[in-house]
Amino acid sequence: MQFVHLGIHTEFSITESIVRIPDLIKAAASDEMPALAITDLSNLHAAVKFYNKSLGKGIKPIFGSVIRLNDANHKATLLAMTNKGWRGLTEIVSRGFIEGQQLSIPCVQKDWVLEQSQDIIVLLGLHSDVGEMLCAAYPEKAEPLLEQWIEKFGNRVYLALTRTGRPLEESFNEEAVKLAAKYNIGVVAHNDVHFVRPEDYEAHEARVCIADGYVLGDSKRPKHYSPEQYFKTSAEMIKLFADIPSAIENTLQIAKRCTVSLRLGFHDLPDYPIPEGHTIHSYFEHLSEIGLEERLDFLYPVETRDEDWAEIRKPYDERLAYELGIINKMDFPGYFLIVMDFIQWSKNNGVPVGPGRGSGAGSLVAYSLKITDLDPLRYDLLFERFLNPERVSMPDFDIDFCIAGRDKVIDYVARHYGRDAVSQIATFGTMAAKGAIRDVARVLGKSYGLADRISKMIPTKPLGLTLEESIEAEPQLKDIVTNPSNPDYDDAAEIWEMALKLEGITRNTGKHAGGVVIAPTKITDYSAILCEADGTGRVAQFDKDDVEAAGLVKFDFLGLRNLTVIEDAIQNINKRIQSDKPLNISNIPLDDPKSYAVFADANTTAVFQFESVGMKKMLKEARPSKFEEIIAFVSLYRPGPMDLIPDFIHRMHGGEFEYLHPLLESVLEPTYGIMVYQEQVMQAAQFCAGYTLGGADLLRRAMGKKKVEEMVKQRATFIEGAAKKDIDEGTANHIFDYMEKFAGYGFNKSHAAAYALVAYQTAWLKAHYPSEFMAAVMSSEMQNTDNIVFLIDDCRINNLVVLPPSVNMSFYQFYASDVNTIIYGLGAIKGVGEQAMQSVIDSREQDGPFKDLFDFCHRVDLKKINKRTLEALIRAGALDCLGIERSSLMAQLPEAVQAAEQARSNRETGIMDLFGEVEEVQRKPAKPVKPWSDEVRLKGEKDTLGLYLTGHPIDVYRADLKSFIPNKINELTLTRRGVTTVFAGLVVDIAFFPNRMMITLDDGTARIEFSAHHE
Repeated sequence: MQFVHLGIHTEFSITESIVRIPDLIKAAASDEMPALAITDLSNLHAAVKFYNKSLGKGIKPIFGSVIRLNDANHKATLLAMTNKGWRGLTEIVSRGFIEGQQLSIPCVQKDWVLEQSQDIIVLLGLHSDVGEMLCAAYPEKAEPLLEQWIEKFGNRVYLALTRTGRPLEESFNEEAVKLAAKYNIGVVAHNDVHFVRPEDYEAHEARVCIADGYVLGDSKRPKHYSPEQYFKTSAEMIKLFADIPSAIENTLQIAKRCTVSLRLGFHDLPDYPIPEGHTIHSYFEHLSEIGLEERLDFLYPVETRDEDWAEIRKPYDERLAYELGIINKMDFPGYFLIVMDFIQWSKNNGVPVGPGRGSGAGSLVAYSLKITDLDPLRYDLLFERFLNPERVSMPDFDIDFCIAGRDKVIDYVARHYGRDAVSQIATFGTMAAKGAIRDVARVLGKSYGLADRISKMIPTKPLGLTLEESIEAEPQLKDIVTNPSNPDYDDAAEIWEMALKLEGITRNTGKHAGGVVIAPTKITDYSAILCEADGTGRVAQFDKDDVEAAGLVKFDFLGLRNLTVIEDAIQNINKRIQSDKPLNISNIPLDDPKSYAVFADANTTAVFQFESVGMKKMLKEARPSKFEEIIAFVSLYRPGPMDLIPDFIHRMHGGEFEYLHPLLESVLEPTYGIMVYQEQVMQAAQFCAGYTLGGADLLRRAMGKKKVEEMVKQRATFIEGAAKKDIDEGTANHIFDYMEKFAGYGFNKSHAAAYALVAYQTAWLKAHYPSEFMAAVMSSEMQNTDNIVFLIDDCRINNLVVLPPSVNMSFYQFYASDVNTIIYGLGAIKGVGEQAMQSVIDSREQDGPFKDLFDFCHRVDLKKINKRTLEALIRAGALDCLGIERSSLMAQLPEAVQAAEQARSNRETGIMDLFGEVEEVQRKPAKPVKPWSDEVRLKGEKDTLGLYLTGHPIDVYRADLKSFIPNKINELTLTRRGVTTVFAGLVVDIAFFPNRMMITLDDGTARIEFSAHHE
C-alpha cells in the first residue's frame, strides 16, 4: 500500500514552514511516493516551482491551499482537481486578499468557497468549522455545518485526521470517523507537514520564534506545532493509521482524482485595437513607417537635404524592413504596440520617459515608434542584441519613467486594459547569511556581542556569500565555529548549525521594483494575486520567472530619479525664460563645448552616472570631448573593465596601438582598439568569421556562460569561418581568446548609449542653467540631508548662492529665483511636514507676505503646524524675514500661538467688540531678548537643516588658521601618492570599520572624507 501527503506547507507559508521544494521532492522520490499536494497558507506562490520540480522526478503535483474562513478562526484545505478547479482556487485565494482582509490577514467567506466549488476537493480538519463543533462535543451543531459543505461539494468532502500529538486530535478523530460514516464521506490521513526531517523541528521552531519575537527557551511562548509534523514516509503513515486503513487509501484516491496541467512556456498578450482594413502586422508596419519619417524629418530636416540624401536614407529603410520582418515573423507586433501606447500616453500626460534602457535602444522600430529616443544607426547599436532571430524569446523593454509619474502610468495601463487584467509581480526576501546568524542567536538566547562578532566575520565581498562559502574565506570564522578550543566554540557552533538550516529560507514577500504584467483576460486565470486591504496595489503571487512561465508577459516600469530632476529643471527654466520656443531636452545639441567642459573639468556632482570620486578622477585624466567617449566611460567604469581605463585614456590621447587583424579595425576604431561592448564581440565574430549577428549573439552568450563543451564547438566554428576570411588558425585562436576574455564583462552598448544621453542631458543643464538644475537636484534629495550638504557645497564651488529658507520666499521644494540664486526649500527642514508647509505657502500666496510672528501664527493653520514645527522654522532661519532675532521669535512664540488660538476661538464663537468686529487679542510689546550666540544659532541650523548656512563654527578660528594652514578644502586638488597636504576642518562624522575609521571634515567651503587606519 502507498500513501500520499495531502497537506504540505512549503517555505512560502511565510514564517510557518521550512520545507524547501527541492528537499521535499527528494524526500518524496526517495520514498517512491506517487504524488504530493502542497497547501500553503492563503497563497499559491510555489505552484510553478513545485510543478516543474515534481514532474522532473515523476511525481504527480497536486495544488492546494489552506484558507482562513470567515473571521480567521477556522481553516479548510482546498485541492484543485482539474484546470477549472485550479482557476477556481486562484479566484478564491485572490478574493481573500481583495475583499476579505481582516487586520491584513486574508480571509475567505464560506459562501465564496461554496459558490466556487466546481472541481475542487475540500478537506475539513481539526481547525475547520466542523472540527470546532466536534471538539466542543456538539456533534449536532457540526452536522448542519457539514451538510452545507456536502450540498455543494458532494463526495468531494473529506474529513482530515491528524496524529501529531497536538491537543484535541484524538477526540476530533473519533468523532470525525463517526460523522464520516453517517454521511458516507471519506476520511484522510493528514500530517500537516511543516519540515522535512525530524531533526529539523528545532530549526522550524526557531523560524516561528524569529517571526513572532519569542525566544526558544521561553516556557510561556505559544506552541502550535509538534515534533511529529515532518515528512513521514508512507510506511510511517500506514503504521500510524493502521486502525483506519481507509484514511490511507483515500489519499491515493484523491491523488487519482486530481490532475492539473499548468500551461507553461507560452506568452499571452492582450489584443491591441486595430483600425478597420488592417491586420496587427500591417498596422504595426504602417505606424513604424510613419514614425521613421517623423524621426528622419527631425534628424535630417528637409531644407538641409542634398543629392546625397538617398544614400543617407537607404540604410534606415533597409534596417526598418529587416527588423519588421523579424518582429512579424516572431509574432511580436502586439508587444511593441502595447509598449508604444503607454509610452505615448506618458509623454502626452507630462510623465517624462527615459531615452532607453537595456538592449531595446538598439531597435530602429523602437526608435520609430517613439519607444526609445536614440538613433541606433548613428551609434552602431545592434538589433540582434535585443531580439535574436536565431533564439526565440520575448523582447524585453525596460522603461525608465520619472519617479513621480511612474504610478500614474501603471494606473493608466490598469484603466486601459482593466484592473483585473493588470498587476505587479511578487518578490521574495530570503534569510541572508548575516541576518540568519543574528536572528538565530537571538532566539537561542545567545549574547548580542557574540552574534555581532560572528556576523561581522562574514565577508561583505563578494556580495551574497553563503555561510558555507564564508567559512572557507575567513579563517577567524572557521576557528570560532569549528575549533573546540576556542572559548566561544560551544555557543558559536550552536548558532552556526541552526543558521545553516535557515539560511536562504523565504522570509517575506515584496513587490518587484518595476515588473508589471498585463493579461488578455484576468490575472487570476494565470496566477493568484495579493494586494492591500482596500483591494489596491495588486501583485501576482508568482515571482518574475514563474509569472512569465505561466504565460504572462512582463513589462518593466522603472523609476529613475534623474528624469524627475530633468523635468523639474526644464519646467522652471521655461517659467523663467518665457520663450515662444520652450526648451525641450530632446532637442539639445550633442556637440556642445560647455557640456563637455563639465565632464572634462570633473564638475560632475549631480551628473547622472558620473558623480563618484573615482569617476571624477577618470574624467580629469581623460577630458572627454565627444559623445562616443561618454558612452565608453559609462561602460568602462565597472569592476573588470576598469583595469582598461588607463590604456583607453592613453590611446584616446594619441597613444599608439595595433589591431589583432585589419578586419577588426572598423569594429574597434571607436574605442581605440579596445573591446568595450558586447556588440563588438558580436561584430568581431561577424567580420572575422562570417557569423550572422544572431549567431554571434549566441556565441557571446556562450562565452559569458563559459560552458567548456559549447566553447570547444564554437571555437571550431570560429576558426573554420575565419579561414574563409584568410585568417590563419593561430591568429583566429588569438582573436577568439581576446573575444572570450571581453565577453565576460563587456557592456551592452545600447544601454550605455541611452544612459550616456541622460548623463549628457544633466551635464548640459548644469552647464547652461545651473541654478534651476541644482534646485531640481536638491529637491529630489530633500529627505537625504547628507546629500543636500554635498550639493550645497557644489553650488558654492560653482558660484551659486543658496539662500536660507524663508516663509516669505520659499516653496516646499528648492527653486531658482534667478540665474545664480537658489532659495532653500521648506520641505528640507527637519521636523516639518508637507501638509504643514503647503498651508504656509497657500496662506502667503492668498494674503501676501507675513508681517510678523503674530501675523504668521494668526494666518496659518495651527492644527497642521504644531509647536515643534514652529520651533524648527525659527531655528532653521525660516522666520528671519519677519525682522527680529531668532531668540526673540522663540521668546514670543508661546504668546503668539496663544493669541492666534484665542483669535480663532473668538471668530468661531462670534465674540464681537463694541463696533461689531471680531474681537482680536491685544498683543503685549515684545520684551528685549539677548541674541543667540553664533554657537547656538549655528547648532539650530545644523539640527534642522543638517548644515551651517549663515556661518560656520570654524569661522572663529579662521584668522589664526590662515597663517599656518593655507589650504581650503574646496581648493584641494588630487596629488600624487606621498605628497602631504595640510588642511583643517570640523569633524562632522566618523564611521568605524574593523581596521580603519572614515572621517568627514567640514571647513565651511566644502567637505572631505578620508580614512585613518588603526596602528
